[in-house]
Amino acid sequence: MKMRNLIMLFLLQGAFLFTSCGAFKSYVASYSIGLSEVESPADSKQQFGETKVVSFNEEGVNKYRYEDDYIDIIWYVGLKEFNFTLKNKSGHTLKINWDDVSYVDVNGQVGRVMHSGVKYIDRNSSQPSTSIPKDASISDILLPTDNVYYISGQYGGWRESYLVPCVYKTPEAFNTEAPTLVGKKLTIMMPIMIENVQNDYTFTFNIDKLTNEAK
Repeated sequence: MKMRNLIMLFLLQGAFLFTSCGAFKSYVASYSIGLSEVESPADSKQQFGETKVVSFNEEGVNKYRYEDDYIDIIWYVGLKEFNFTLKNKSGHTLKINWDDVSYVDVNGQVGRVMHSGVKYIDRNSSQPSTSIPKDASISDILLPTDNVYYISGQYGGWRESYLVPCVYKTPEAFNTEAPTLVGKKLTIMMPIMIENVQNDYTFTFNIDKLTNEAK
């Protein structure tokens, strides 16, 4: 008899959890985000040669390439991180000082970034630089440290926020707030050391359009 009561209690709790989760349906906005502008070091045409930005689609993913005589970098924007592959064309060893790389969010707030290999708990600590020999490449991610947080409790753990706020509780909130982010910008400022000279690259990504509706 006791066992039957325990089973009934478990089933009732399960039903409550299911209906509770169902009551909090989310409406998630999806955006098209592209690399719209690159600010390269001063006198880049004279020093770094002609520069160009091109877009292309690879296996269903929209990617963007910036190239000059020193670097060739391909970007694509994930939901929570920036992904990039950087090739060194300079003929010299390049160095990325991660502590000097910064990020500006859709609200114009500046923050630090972390890259792959850095533990979440160490996200605000100093990060060793990365050297890239000539003709070599690295593939990495950039994750804003302000978007990383910890939730305590049984179902807690480390979490990452979306780069662009996109989760809404109601269709009305979706329709009112989601379109206001179109035209906003995300910016990565990435200083690159070339022959002990810091060259400041600024990559600006534009939220081009909202690609879905609340359902």
